[in-house]
Amino acid sequence: MPSLFVVYGPDQGRRYEFDHTTMGIGRGGANPVQLCDTEVSRYHAEIRREEGEYLLMDLGSSNGTFLNGHPVDRKRLQNGDRVELGRTRLIYLDNEPATEILSAENVAIVGDTPEAKSQILQTAGPAINITADDDTVLGSGLEQSLGDLEVIYRTALAASHTLDIDALLSRILDLIFGWVDADRGCVMLRQGDQEQLVPRARLDRGGDGGEAFQISQTILQYVMESGEGVVTSDASRDQRWEAGASIVSRGVREAICVPMQGRYGVVGSIYIDTYTPPGEEIHSVGPRFSGEHLKLMVAIGHQAALAVEDTTYYGAMVKSERLAAMGQTIASLSHHIKNILQGIKGGGYLIDEGLEGEDHETIRKGWGIVEKNQARISHLVMDMLSFSKKRNPGVAEMDVVVMVNESMEMMDARADEEGVALVCQKAPPTLACHGDAAALQHALLNVIANGIDATKDREGGSVEVSVACDKGLGVVEVTVTDNGVGMSEEEREQAFSLFYSNKGHQGTGLGLAVSDKILREHGGTIQVESRPGEGSQFVLHWPIDAGESG
Repeated sequence: MPSLFVVYGPDQGRRYEFDHTTMGIGRGGANPVQLCDTEVSRYHAEIRREEGEYLLMDLGSSNGTFLNGHPVDRKRLQNGDRVELGRTRLIYLDNEPATEILSAENVAIVGDTPEAKSQILQTAGPAINITADDDTVLGSGLEQSLGDLEVIYRTALAASHTLDIDALLSRILDLIFGWVDADRGCVMLRQGDQEQLVPRARLDRGGDGGEAFQISQTILQYVMESGEGVVTSDASRDQRWEAGASIVSRGVREAICVPMQGRYGVVGSIYIDTYTPPGEEIHSVGPRFSGEHLKLMVAIGHQAALAVEDTTYYGAMVKSERLAAMGQTIASLSHHIKNILQGIKGGGYLIDEGLEGEDHETIRKGWGIVEKNQARISHLVMDMLSFSKKRNPGVAEMDVVVMVNESMEMMDARADEEGVALVCQKAPPTLACHGDAAALQHALLNVIANGIDATKDREGGSVEVSVACDKGLGVVEVTVTDNGVGMSEEEREQAFSLFYSNKGHQGTGLGLAVSDKILREHGGTIQVESRPGEGSQFVLHWPIDAGESG
């Protein structure tokens, strides 16, 4: 809901939500926005809703109505606009970003010059207490404190919902501008391990950011070294601020600069200021920034610093994990490829020996070894491609029984070579379903190959395959059972983990991981039951109409 928030004046801290089509503003008791400012007329101005927009209109007040420093009779309000009536300043909030976030490239940190010297008026350390000043009435002070707590809460919420530092900093500037009457703002962060600050986000109220934005190096250095926030001014002691003065020869500025103090040090700084371009009129009588604003900014700076630290360390952790995973991948694949190459080299040696002695039997034996290792490297490459590529299954109508029979025919030669019986225990004549036949066959081949490897060294080793359909659940089930070495509970829990293998140098740790991925792409799963010395049972199941719903 749109609202007006009083940031300066007798009613500072009050918030007025728009619950009427027309909102009158003035000293009169009939106004929804009743102000205690004696320089405000009884019926000073009103905000009216027309065609989904809110318009600010002056009602012939004696002192005029100003919007962002300019007198207005009728003007459309935009989020973050500053409304000034008498000695009261209000911010219009419509829950949208106050102004467009600007590039921070045109922000310069400069040393002080005699023409632009700033004074530190007040400081605040990291230990803050958000309360009203002693001379503030209880009601107004309480509302101001509640408003401060709300913006701190929103800052913490923003910090917990993003891992993008630039988006976070821009959001924090937007929150600050919604509650503090600033004209310009900038967030600066340390560059790596260096002490140098680099501007990362900038926000101008109602501006395009084209004008150079200079920030005092002296103030920044003090804030970063002391860990204290400061209120500075180059005009608060200037008599031109008093009533009757209107023109200044150069920009007049107040500023707040606070450190971004995290758990392990100061990571940056937040800077906001007020600015009147040279030659323009000054309508404000007093300073815009107070000690309460400084305390609020210190709290915001602390929240922002914690978020920056968390994001930075999270990014470093992710990078470290990626490098570790890459190292593990390279080590695992290199080891397996080396074994394959050694097999090819051994086969080639036998072929050379056979050619020299014209021994055809030795040549056939060597060529058999080469072919076997060619198949191994081809299977490895296919597994790598299947696991690395995110894909949607090419769903089409298929016969599960045909796919299973073809898979067993492809594995017959390997099973015979290893002395393992490969049999189809139970299957209907046909079983139609929808799925990616080639991908599902790849998954099944990996599971059957795993069963053959688990039983090849056992007497009477066998791998049995069965096919079933639960029409009530609409699920296809292909079960692969072996009487091999089995798996412990720990091995079973890691069976589908990438690069995990209990086959020593013979396993890549890719096969079952790829099968699991293919089944999940079809909306199915692989379940495994196994005990050491008693064999294993893998159940592949997926919906009959896999992929048809989406």
